[in-house]
Amino acid sequence: MDYIRATTNDLLEEAIAVRFEVFVDEQKVPAELERDEYDDSPEACRHFVVKDNGKAVGAGRWKEYEPGVAKLQRIAVLQPYRGLGVGKKLIEAMEQDARELGYAAAVLGAQCTAEGFYKKLGYETESSEPFLDANIPHVNMRKTL
Repeated sequence: MDYIRATTNDLLEEAIAVRFEVFVDEQKVPAELERDEYDDSPEACRHFVVKDNGKAVGAGRWKEYEPGVAKLQRIAVLQPYRGLGVGKKLIEAMEQDARELGYAAAVLGAQCTAEGFYKKLGYETESSEPFLDANIPHVNMRKTL
């Protein structure tokens, strides 16, 4: 598996295609909610794509949430690749990128079904109650990098 920062439009589009397969096709998130201004270019935020023998199988992005805090978003792994450590290594690659740029913490809005996954990676739940994002229950989580 290759964990690549998407610095070209082609890599960005491959990352977005993974997200659409997971969020739009599988989870029924409306397509217009999935793509936003941070997907306009590879420079709009820090995009990542995971490739298995050239095939995009995972994606994620992060942007500055507040000074020193990175917000991880749109983390997706294609169904056949879940449970193989792809998501864990993707998160680690994104955290390392943020750390190298001087960020001291990371936050994310985790789907409630993925809360345990993020807890295993050191994230702590900050939400007192779940909230809906794209009609899916989420909780806010934070980790010191």
